Amino acid sequence: MRSISREATLFNPDPTAYLPHRHPFLYIDRITSLEPRVSATALLQIASDCRGFPPILLLEAMAQVGGIAAGQQEGEGGILAAFERAELPPEVRPGERVMVQTRIVKEFGKLFLVEGRAVVEEEVIASAMLTLAVDQHGERWGVTGER
Repeated sequence: MRSISREATLFNPDPTAYLPHRHPFLYIDRITSLEPRVSATALLQIASDCRGFPPILLLEAMAQVGGIAAGQQEGEGGILAAFERAELPPEVRPGERVMVQTRIVKEFGKLFLVEGRAVVEEEVIASAMLTLAVDQHGERWGVTGER
C-alpha cells in the first residue's frame, strides 16, 4: 500500500548557515519554514529591553529571508537591489515576535522578485515587493563567504 503522507523537508533553522550576515546586521533569529526557490518564514524577536526597532529594517529582514528562500547557500552573496510598494508600521514595539514571510514570485537568472510581509499576532504590519540579486559565488559584489 502506498503512503500518501509527505515527509517534512529538513532544513537548518539557523540563518547563519545560509547568510554571511552576523550581529548586528543579522535581523532574523530562526528560520521556521523553508521551501527552496518557493518560500521561507523566519522569526524576528524584538528584545524587550530594546529602545525600538526601526521599521525600515523590516525590509532588510524580508530581504534576508527572501535570500534564503531564493536558495542562497553558504558562500553565496546577495544584495537587495530594489524594493517597491513598501508599507511599514510607524513603530515596532519592544517584545514583539515578528514572523517574516517571503514568497518567490518570479526568477530571472540571478534576480528574484520576492513578496515579503511581516506579521505580528496574525496582523500584517509591513509588506513590500523586493528584487534580490543572488550570486552563486559571491564574487560580483565582493562577498566571498569567508569568515
